[in-house]
Amino acid sequence: MNGKRLIFVLLLLAFGFAGGSGYAQRPAETVAAVPALDAFHEVIHKIWHEAWPQKDIAMLQRLVPDVEKGIASVAAAPLPGILRDKKEAWDEGVRKLQSAGADYKAAAAAKDDAKLLSAAEALHSRFEGLMRAVRPALKELDEFHAVLYMLYHQYLPANDMENIRKAAVELTQRMAVLNQVKLPERLIDKDHDFQVARGMLSQSVSALEGVIRSNDAQVVKDAVEAVHTRYQALEKIF
Repeated sequence: MNGKRLIFVLLLLAFGFAGGSGYAQRPAETVAAVPALDAFHEVIHKIWHEAWPQKDIAMLQRLVPDVEKGIASVAAAPLPGILRDKKEAWDEGVRKLQSAGADYKAAAAAKDDAKLLSAAEALHSRFEGLMRAVRPALKELDEFHAVLYMLYHQYLPANDMENIRKAAVELTQRMAVLNQVKLPERLIDKDHDFQVARGMLSQSVSALEGVIRSNDAQVVKDAVEAVHTRYQALEKIF
């Protein structure tokens, strides 16, 4: 074991990370979820798995107030900080959901059964599209991003070297897990690009590991910037 690697292992032990449990519970701003959207799923489930397949028009009509309330809650919901890069896609998805909700309400009011069934199908599709816009592609990538988010947006700007070093240690752990991931079948067509981008990210995490004890703040900052840039490149694949 070389000197740098030995120092880093000692850091793992000192910070209590050897067990892989992480150094803190995830703050709310690092959780890639919108509670209002999750809550609206209950209404969508009734529409798509009960009323729509049974062609239960009366039930679809009864659900109009719940649809309106759910869409209003989703539209008013703030995105957590970790989803800031998704805001454009989120806003577009919300507009489409609102439009589908308006069509649903109009079809119910017109008592047009065929249009209401079609509108229910479109509403479900728009809901699913919004879920995809914010749902992490991989659990392991989400867990990596949660640590990187705090490092890049909280600790680095504050020059909080203690937490920068702690986060760098945990990033190495998260990267080790991410390096073992095999893409599910639904994403297999992205595997080549994933492998290349993951390799680049892994290199940048190793480089950060190599300089994390440096007293040169700019060197550390540049290494963190490289990790962030390569994470973005990997995430964009999905």
